[in-house]
Amino acid sequence: MLVDPRQLGPALVKLNPLTLWRNPVMFIVEIGALFATGLAIVTPSFFAWGVVCWLWLTVIFANLAEAVAEGRGKAQAASLRAARRETAARRLPDPADQSRWEVVDAPALRQGDVVLVEAGEIIPGDGDVIDGIASVDESVITGESAPVIRESGGDRSAVTGGTKVLSDRIVVLITQKPGASFVDRMIALVEGANRQKTPNEIALNILLAALTVIFLTATATMQPMAIYAVAQNPGHPVTLALGPDGVTGIALVALLVCLIPTTIGALLSAIGIAGMDRLIRRNVLAMSGRAVEAAGDVGTLLLDKTGTITLGNRQAADFLPVAGVTEQQLAEAAQLASLADQTPEGRSIVVYAKERYGLRERDLTGASWVPFTAQTRMSGVDVDGRRIRKGAAAATLRWVRDNGGHPTEQAGHLVDAISSTGGTPLLVAEGDQVLGVINLKDVVKKGMRERFDEMRRMGIRTVMITGDNPRTAKAIANEAGVDDFLAEATPEDKLALIRREQEGGRLVAMTGDGTNDAPALAQADVGVAMNTGTSAAKEAGNMVDLDSNPTKLIEIVEIGKQLLITRGALTTFSIANDIAKYFAIIPAMFAAVYPGLDALNIMRLASPQSAILSAVVFNALIIIALIPLALRGVRHRPSGAAKLLSRNLYVYGLGGVVAPFIGIKIIDLFVHLFPGMG
Repeated sequence: MLVDPRQLGPALVKLNPLTLWRNPVMFIVEIGALFATGLAIVTPSFFAWGVVCWLWLTVIFANLAEAVAEGRGKAQAASLRAARRETAARRLPDPADQSRWEVVDAPALRQGDVVLVEAGEIIPGDGDVIDGIASVDESVITGESAPVIRESGGDRSAVTGGTKVLSDRIVVLITQKPGASFVDRMIALVEGANRQKTPNEIALNILLAALTVIFLTATATMQPMAIYAVAQNPGHPVTLALGPDGVTGIALVALLVCLIPTTIGALLSAIGIAGMDRLIRRNVLAMSGRAVEAAGDVGTLLLDKTGTITLGNRQAADFLPVAGVTEQQLAEAAQLASLADQTPEGRSIVVYAKERYGLRERDLTGASWVPFTAQTRMSGVDVDGRRIRKGAAAATLRWVRDNGGHPTEQAGHLVDAISSTGGTPLLVAEGDQVLGVINLKDVVKKGMRERFDEMRRMGIRTVMITGDNPRTAKAIANEAGVDDFLAEATPEDKLALIRREQEGGRLVAMTGDGTNDAPALAQADVGVAMNTGTSAAKEAGNMVDLDSNPTKLIEIVEIGKQLLITRGALTTFSIANDIAKYFAIIPAMFAAVYPGLDALNIMRLASPQSAILSAVVFNALIIIALIPLALRGVRHRPSGAAKLLSRNLYVYGLGGVVAPFIGIKIIDLFVHLFPGMG
């Protein structure tokens, strides 16, 4: 259901002029409705009260659009409040002595306090793990039921107050200030309490206010001009422009309301709130509307290679045997040697041999397994008199020589060829003979090239950030289809790159999760910190991804684009809409005084009163009709700015002109049936 009846209350509360003055267009409409109400009391008629009722409904519908947008965050705010449970904390007076603690209420904790949290307990405040490792249930924040690991000394040290420790124990350094926890900020943001207008929104409000002042001035001069025209040409019939003062005043108020950009004025705030809500529903917390808007204007996208562009774990891609060995033999030996390797790379070799060469499990009774270790950098098996090893090239070659073997030059050439293309070579050997090489590749995620093509069509430049050497980075960048790459990147390199891009006039977006990413996140126009990252990273960024999915940066940019497109489309529709309403009201009011205006009366409405009331009714109903579009957003299609502009003008500009002609005419067919309207 689009509109909950319970949202009508907040919409009525917003009628308070002290609240409504922030929206200059709707503030003028409310003042006009008050003025028209007074005139209707003095000179009552169906026309007068009809206009008054629909003027008030126009203001209520505008407030309702904002209330509906804000209402979408109420459910999430309620669940977050449930997470903000008052709990006791075990504060450590001396962090070095974890056997002594004092119990205090969580709200009494201060920045710099150290607390001990064990399995089954609620983490009392935001902070960083400084000792220990534990699995933590963060479902109250992220909605994801799977527990996550939080540990000291890495980029997965940040914890959030209100989440629950499921296993082990951790020592947490509190980093939040009282009353400013992550949950508190989320509640304020999803309810819209801290939503600040963005620069574009402020600029558009100024434009709308200027148009309103211009139309207010023009409307105020219309009756004196009509009186002067009649004085110069006696004998003109009495019209709405020259009728009783009450009727004329109401007609002029109706004219003003229909001509000022009420449609976009009513929906502007709802569009901004809905944009932030779309991010929240994707588990991204934007610290300000400015960040969402900046995402829509981003010109450069900085993306980490590992986990964003690639899967993060290198996977087996080829088996390359040496002369005299078949691929099947190499695959069998590689699989046997990898069964004791529990790393993601080792598991990928087993799966690749199974899927590519049909190798299944077999009876290996009596086998002696050699597990992979960081020291040996090899794994293998001794079975049925065979000694098979798989591992890093240098380690495996040394093992072959220790067994009396003499590796051929072909093995070295294969290793060099794989390294030159950005892959990782692993040698497979049996006894004193090298069987061949496994090519491990950092696999690019499916669909990434297509996503980067879309970014390019939108005029966005993509840059891959990696710690790999330039040769490896270039190979992966070419495969993924990014525009550029930064290899062997340090925190200083990232910061320098962002500044160079910004000096060129581009807005920059990037993701990060570590303390070393904080300077770059703070410098970027859109800095998305991972929720699994450190508190420093989350404080530096202006967005937090609760799912800690670096790929989501692309979605964030698309949501920002959609926000700007929606605002532009509805602004175009609103202004075009007003142009069409001129043809309904101006001829109806002034054709008798200025006969030449009758040529503009192309709608041929029943009467001046009917024309004005029909226009006011349409003006109110179109706001309700457009609320779903404002909340859902205009569909985003990757394309350049010129193409988007022409599409907006064609669809929403033309639609804004045509819709009032049809709508007002249909309403007029009903309105003219009422007394005094024919």
